[in-house]
Amino acid sequence: MQAISKFCCQNKKCPDYGKRNVNNLSVYGRFGKNNHIRLLYYRTCKSRFSERKGTPLFRMKLEKKKAISLLEHICESCGVRKTERLVGVNRNTVMRYSRLAGKHAKALHDELVAFSPQNQ
Repeated sequence: MQAISKFCCQNKKCPDYGKRNVNNLSVYGRFGKNNHIRLLYYRTCKSRFSERKGTPLFRMKLEKKKAISLLEHICESCGVRKTERLVGVNRNTVMRYSRLAGKHAKALHDELVAFSPQNQ
């Protein structure tokens, strides 16, 4: 489980949006099948968010270990059917997670490239 200081506000209208380690959040509660996902409360804008918001695991029902295994297989160039057999999930689940992780990776790449220094 990650430290709370690693998280940031996900509300784009909040003045603290994207800022980490500013001591403006706390654990509001827990949810999920085994209460394993924390619900975070941001004092600045009074918003609540899942600790998974902004990640490929947001709104996913697979257990974290299985989801990470699925994504690791895809990263290692395993096919959809092979990943389906190795992880023990339906092929539609493999495709859905792959698409979501791909969109997340593209957005992260675009954000990082926007802040990279220009070569002149």
